[in-house]
Amino acid sequence: MPSKVPASSAFGKRLTDLRLARGLTQTQLAELIGSSQRAISHYETVADFPPPGVIIELACALKVTTDELLGLRTIKSAPLADALDPESKRLWRQLKQVMALPEKDRRAVVRLINSLVAGRSNGHGAAAHR
Repeated sequence: MPSKVPASSAFGKRLTDLRLARGLTQTQLAELIGSSQRAISHYETVADFPPPGVIIELACALKVTTDELLGLRTIKSAPLADALDPESKRLWRQLKQVMALPEKDRRAVVRLINSLVAGRSNGHGAAAHR
């Protein structure tokens, strides 16, 4: 797996931050705008700005204005985590930490969660043993 490359521009950092705040992977964002993960990676790490049409698509997908995406205005839309109760906020922070893990580790966490959920639905969870 390629190593993470930091954003080389303020736009790239803002795009990365917005994507992560929305809980999206590069691949998921790419699918939302009809592009590729490689293009999203390029916009986040190499390019100063994507083409105008892509900026519009990104803004729509990320639910911000183009001015907010370009850094011309402060982002007004609250991140999803701000609207949550304290327990959900804690879980949201933990999920963001999982998203920062290498892909192999993220997959392992998802497999673990799936196993626990499947165990509970089959009556094999911790609650079933009480």
